[in-house]
Amino acid sequence: MSVINRLDVNEDWAHAGVVEAGGFAFLSYCVGNIGQPIEAQINGAVDHLEKRLELIGLNLEAVVKIDCLFRDIWDIPLLEKVLKERFNHKYPARKSFQTEFAHRGGQEGLLFQLDAIAFKG
Repeated sequence: MSVINRLDVNEDWAHAGVVEAGGFAFLSYCVGNIGQPIEAQINGAVDHLEKRLELIGLNLEAVVKIDCLFRDIWDIPLLEKVLKERFNHKYPARKSFQTEFAHRGGQEGLLFQLDAIAFKG
């Protein structure tokens, strides 16, 4: 069995932000700019994703799949705008979901979260 590497571990939440296994990296709960408008939160989540990728020597080009969680699914066009600006035409496969976030900010708090899979080779 290959080694599994866990980084950016949060003991309080019992979760790892990055798990490397079998040539892939799994990145979870990427968020940013909580409490700001949705486009700022999407950019903040991509910023968080980039920081986690840097921990393992990767960048956005390595991302092969993203799952996007929205408070309001009708904000997808803003996600598409940000992806066009940030991914330089090397888009990952993606899926979007609408959810009620269990977050202390309530409806004015967390509006977007990103999870990703990146290829390490």
